[in-house]
Amino acid sequence: MCLTGVDYFSTLGYQPAIAALAAGLLSPIATLVLILVTLLGALPVYRRVAKESPHGEGSIAMLERLLPWWGGKLLVLVLLGFAATDFMITITLSAADATAHIVENPFAPDEWEGMEIPITLFLVALLGAVFLKGFRGAISIAVALVGVFLALNAVVVLVSFAEVAAHPEVVGDWTAALTTAHGSPLAAIAVALLVFPQLALGLSGFETGVAVMPQIRGIRGDTEARPVGRIRGARKLLTAAALTISAFLLGSSVVTTLLIPQEEFAPGGSANGRALAYLAHGLLGEGFGTAYDIATVLILWFAGASAMAGLLNLVPRYLPRYGMAPRWAAATRPLVIVFTAIAFAVTLAFEADVDAQSGAYATGVLVLITSASIAVALSARRRRHPRAAAGYAVIAAVFLATTAVNVVERPDGVKIAALFILGIVTVSVLSRIPRSFQLRARSVVFDEAALAFVRHDAEHHGAIRVVPKEPGSGTAAEFADKLRNERRFNGIPRSAQVVFLQVILGDSSDFEDDLVVRGEEHAGHRILSVHATSVPNAIAAVLLAIRDETGVVPDVYFEWSEGNPASNMLRFLVFGTGEIAPVTREVLRRVEPKRRLRPDVHVG
Repeated sequence: MCLTGVDYFSTLGYQPAIAALAAGLLSPIATLVLILVTLLGALPVYRRVAKESPHGEGSIAMLERLLPWWGGKLLVLVLLGFAATDFMITITLSAADATAHIVENPFAPDEWEGMEIPITLFLVALLGAVFLKGFRGAISIAVALVGVFLALNAVVVLVSFAEVAAHPEVVGDWTAALTTAHGSPLAAIAVALLVFPQLALGLSGFETGVAVMPQIRGIRGDTEARPVGRIRGARKLLTAAALTISAFLLGSSVVTTLLIPQEEFAPGGSANGRALAYLAHGLLGEGFGTAYDIATVLILWFAGASAMAGLLNLVPRYLPRYGMAPRWAAATRPLVIVFTAIAFAVTLAFEADVDAQSGAYATGVLVLITSASIAVALSARRRRHPRAAAGYAVIAAVFLATTAVNVVERPDGVKIAALFILGIVTVSVLSRIPRSFQLRARSVVFDEAALAFVRHDAEHHGAIRVVPKEPGSGTAAEFADKLRNERRFNGIPRSAQVVFLQVILGDSSDFEDDLVVRGEEHAGHRILSVHATSVPNAIAAVLLAIRDETGVVPDVYFEWSEGNPASNMLRFLVFGTGEIAPVTREVLRRVEPKRRLRPDVHVG
């Protein structure tokens, strides 16, 4: 819980001030709306995500499974853009707020005033340096930081309530001002609902909560396919975290609204971005306030570490598997350098301003929660649970509307996300095109019949001739016609034995395969069949596997494909078909540099 809490609970460093700035005197009511949405909406959704994605993949993996082919892949790329926005702004916003706590501390040198951008950049660089060296012991550090931080916050909130009890007139002043400003309770609630999207930062910990599931030990009898104990533990984690942050958010919003003048929350005010720190210094003295600042700076900085870990977990999990990232994207250090550079750019663009980044952060958080709500609604519908599907659909509609309002009011978030999406899609396309000529088969396995075919030709004829054929009706006349054409076009002797190879095309948006080659005889013809996501890559992989299995370099015989070469190449890149012969040859050329060991490609 503390590992996800460095992200989730660290919002106490800035959420009360942002709520006061957005909602004014309505901050406690708006925070209560946030808590209700958290406990009745986000929590049930992610408890379901924990059950359906128990290995830390999160809601993105659920949507990937529910929406296959290119539509699912493109949706994942878009969601990765929003996830990158969420995690990247977590790094920069947390560092910026940590800087605010440093600069506003009374013991900080006066020269630091106006140095927010350099200090924030230093904190981001320090975070990158930690990951370049190696990030270990994160859970132990998280437990210590979260324990101290929550204890200090509890002291501040309880002392603040004691101050309210000692001066009950502040409550009367607040209610009188509220009545004057909004007239009736219904009007106040309506305004609180309208400003709720600006408070969505308080929902930031759920996606991280399911990401840490692999750290949960579970119970005896758990299996990878059915980790019952891990799921139960994750649900306890999510519930405990949600209840804890809800109690702290409600208490902090009440005391900060009652005890801090509204003008102090404005940009340049002493409570801007640090409302509870303002109370800690004012009510408990500069010594305790400084201890609170140090704890807040550390947990905010470590929240950036949690986000960096999330990025390093998320990007290699999807893009290399899709063939949509360079090979170095699977390595940690190059990615750390890239993410740190992006964080520098975001910090400079927003001038290390907490309030300016809150819109982008809220957009990323809301889109991920909305996608999770849609995923569990679709899953419930697929499982034929109409009541659950309807309930999740209502939650999805609430988050969808909230996201839309947030985007309209604060378009910075979607602009930043659009840049991330554009970057991810561009890198993905530019990476997939050259990687499409890789072998793309993780393994090739022959069944007994397939092995018998190729071994027979190797032992009795000293040559293996493979004729690829598109899957068709499977009649004897169809195979006979194909063989007759190949003998005529490619000059295969009538006495020479051939074996047919059929590639049955699956989801062409997938990049890698584990190929299983099955052999069968039909009307006197020997046929090898394999399911794959790309025809030429699968043919090349099978040919090389035949060579390795028998010691004989096989020959493969094609007919030229009809159609425009450019459109055929596009068909290959998107659908895995098109101009098969030259692409097969190119894959073989790249994989096997030695000419004498490379299967010959004949085209007639």
